Amino acid sequence: MFHRLAEYYDDLVGAKDYREESRKLQALARRFGRARASSWLDVACGTGRHLSYLGRRYDVAGIDASREMLRVARRRLPGVRLTRADMRTFRLDASFDVVSCLFSAIGHLETERDLATTFANLARHLKPGGVALIEPWIDPADFRPGFVQLQTRQTSSATVVRLSVSSRRGRRSAVRYHYLVARTGGRIQHFEEVSTGLLVPRRRLLDLMAGAGLAARFLKDGLTPGRGLLLGVKGGPSP
Repeated sequence: MFHRLAEYYDDLVGAKDYREESRKLQALARRFGRARASSWLDVACGTGRHLSYLGRRYDVAGIDASREMLRVARRRLPGVRLTRADMRTFRLDASFDVVSCLFSAIGHLETERDLATTFANLARHLKPGGVALIEPWIDPADFRPGFVQLQTRQTSSATVVRLSVSSRRGRRSAVRYHYLVARTGGRIQHFEEVSTGLLVPRRRLLDLMAGAGLAARFLKDGLTPGRGLLLGVKGGPSP
């Protein structure tokens, strides 16, 4: 969906309250971070919805691996620095007061080594005292194999239906998606994909963040029900 269906991504997550989530993220950044924070990097920024709100207060930039998602983001955010890159290996010639990585994007990584590399890279792009805000994938103890979800979104140009069912393969989740896209006046198209996610306990995620030089804690009250939020401060006190 991050490639062939990028133009419909915002419709499929239409119930997500980006304004309220951005407000909550800013409150956390002010509470735990630098008093005069002014810069924010969103990694795996997608179509730039969070950045559109965060950019009202911060100098913002975004990273994403999908060319198609960034194409949508650039239409939304003219003039904002948006870079196509891998979260594990990107290098920017700047550091930031806040770095976020949301919507469980780290769950798409393959191994714990990838996670450690990513956390170190996010920390590398933080200023001393800066805050990392990372939304994890579902905790292994909470993952529900066999969970079925149906979503339907209708716009002036198309109707998109998404049906998903979850399963588990050892330490990885697997969610199989079926998409039906009916464009106005056109034929119905069917797409299918399997999205896998690395299932890592929260305590292990915190250990990996600590290994990257971040004083880390888990906040149960996150953005997406059941996922929580990882918060790390570069050079901050132990939680």
